[in-house]
Amino acid sequence: MPKLKADNRSRLLQAAMKLTYRRGFGRTALADIAKEARVPLGNLYYYFKTKDEIGDAIIKQRVLRLRKLLQELDKADSPTERLCGFVQIKIKNREKLARAGCPVGTLCSELRKQGGAVAKKAPVLFAEALAWMEAQFLALGKGADSRGLAVHLLSSLQGVTVLAHTFHDPGLIETEAAQLKQWIRALEPEKIEKGNHDRTLSRTRPERRRLSAAHRRVSARLGSLR
Repeated sequence: MPKLKADNRSRLLQAAMKLTYRRGFGRTALADIAKEARVPLGNLYYYFKTKDEIGDAIIKQRVLRLRKLLQELDKADSPTERLCGFVQIKIKNREKLARAGCPVGTLCSELRKQGGAVAKKAPVLFAEALAWMEAQFLALGKGADSRGLAVHLLSSLQGVTVLAHTFHDPGLIETEAAQLKQWIRALEPEKIEKGNHDRTLSRTRPERRRLSAAHRRVSARLGSLR
């Protein structure tokens, strides 16, 4: 019996994630979820009393998936490769993203508009990704700019996903992702030798200094949200 209960809950949750991604959270009824999962509607209430409980379960499941993904990326040898690996995931999923949009971005936006207790939990999905990215930029020696760089990277990925979905053009993701990878690699410190000592020099360009200043302004505005 415990296994059956776990199976039913898992099927209901997977059905909810599938339908809310396809139709939207607001347009997905509990009856739709029960039907998709092949679980009697009356039984659904044993596992989820309200739709908000389902929303909360979806968020928790997506957080678990994100953490597993980040753990895999952490196996890469350098923060540069880890960040590029995150970008590569967008390229890998570009067809699906162009067809249906970002499941995380869509869910967060819709829940925010809807309001309620579950809406307050949705930001954790982006907050965890931002924190991880910030840690990678810190490891690259970007210091106080790290938060702003993380915001720039995540907002670029989310923005191009919206455009790709709007125009149904996965090529937009591929093009932007390639540019983001180039940008990330350009931020990597360059090791040079001087006498018997090694020291690290970051490549300097006027536009990068302007970008860093912009990132500091973004970080200051976002400081209260951390």
